[in-house]
Amino acid sequence: MRPAQPAPPSVRPAAKPRSGVFAALGLRNYRKYVTSQALTSTCGWASRVVQDWLVLELSGSAALVGLTVALQFAPMLVLGLFGGVIADRYDRRRILIVTQTLFGMFTLVLGVLTLLGAVQVWHVLLAAFAGGLTIVIDNPARQAFVHEIAGPEHLRRAISVNTSVFQLGALVGPAFAAGLIALVGNGWAFIANALACVIAAGLIFSMRRSELFPAPRARRAKGQLREGLTHVRHHPEILWACVLVGFVALTGVNMATVLAAYADEIVGAGASGYGMLTSTLALGSITGALLAGRARRLRLRTLVLGAVALGLLQLLAAAAGAVWLFMVVLYLMGLTCLLYLTRSNTLVQTSADPAMRGRVLSLYVLINMGAQAVSGLIIGAVIELGGAHWGLAACAAGPLVGAAVVGSILARRGHLRPVLRRTDLRAGRWHAPAVRLDFQPRSDLTHAA
Repeated sequence: MRPAQPAPPSVRPAAKPRSGVFAALGLRNYRKYVTSQALTSTCGWASRVVQDWLVLELSGSAALVGLTVALQFAPMLVLGLFGGVIADRYDRRRILIVTQTLFGMFTLVLGVLTLLGAVQVWHVLLAAFAGGLTIVIDNPARQAFVHEIAGPEHLRRAISVNTSVFQLGALVGPAFAAGLIALVGNGWAFIANALACVIAAGLIFSMRRSELFPAPRARRAKGQLREGLTHVRHHPEILWACVLVGFVALTGVNMATVLAAYADEIVGAGASGYGMLTSTLALGSITGALLAGRARRLRLRTLVLGAVALGLLQLLAAAAGAVWLFMVVLYLMGLTCLLYLTRSNTLVQTSADPAMRGRVLSLYVLINMGAQAVSGLIIGAVIELGGAHWGLAACAAGPLVGAAVVGSILARRGHLRPVLRRTDLRAGRWHAPAVRLDFQPRSDLTHAA
């Protein structure tokens, strides 16, 4: 495929000037993209819940439910890097139209089979695996496409809004699924998701190509996967951001297991308590995603300090005796976690070469998802041995160890070096000299977001 030529300045969108977190919404194409994201995120989460519930109804086996979840994520863990190569070779807008159409077809078939009473467990397992294969291509293309819609000027804010929309979908989707199951049954939940995918594909198709910020396409050639990995290795800001997110995601991001145990052991409110805790965490996450768009400059040291803050909050939550205090800290945990993840994603996107962005993001997503897949096993084992409090304390291990390892490596290699700065403390007619410790990043690791 011939590489796309960058759009001339004359066709760049003349969007209405805005400021603040929602500045990217001044772009017509981005508004369509966010709408499609809201639909697919909410209905996608609902479809996953209904899919698991349907397998449990049909088989009565929790092991088959676990297999259903594994089939959704296994393709990404095995083939995720190849999805990045595809995202760099072909038109990302067309890729998303195709993947959304495929998602809609899979769930439509499941919905029809369920409504006809002909659905079997193998149908659901096959649909889960097919959806997982589609995610391999969809995920890196979707993330890299944000830059083509929002452009470099609005990228930081666009990522923040996207993360907020995803968290809203994760919060509303399961409740939406529960309502649909209670009112009309499993089949219509699949139909609703299929309809959302079709609408999302239509919104992406209707975007104005003249208002996009196209990235160059990589020509088909051997060694493109290796070329992407080499690009990451030669860019410390990408390499160490990927390493750090692996540590953080290993124990610090996936809170579902520990919150379920905490609701049962500590709060003693069962499902309602679990809903209360997850809603508090999600509310903090949404706040953090919105605040992330306010950062003017992003540095690796910002990510290291963010990981430290997350780990310390998790230790504080583990030590909290009163439920109200735990709720406050839980809200701050959600805020800090999403603040970290959004800034990490933004630093990786803004640091990657446009022609490599799909491959770089596929590696970033692979590390993030792979670490979270292992996270449930680690935290679940700790909870089994020591209870909910120890499980929550174990969540802090990944962020704190990661911050220590990455921070030490950066300091030793000179990417971040401690410096003493002299300042003057002024009050009225007198002033006193003072010295404070700071970390001075090298210029090649400092990026405006």
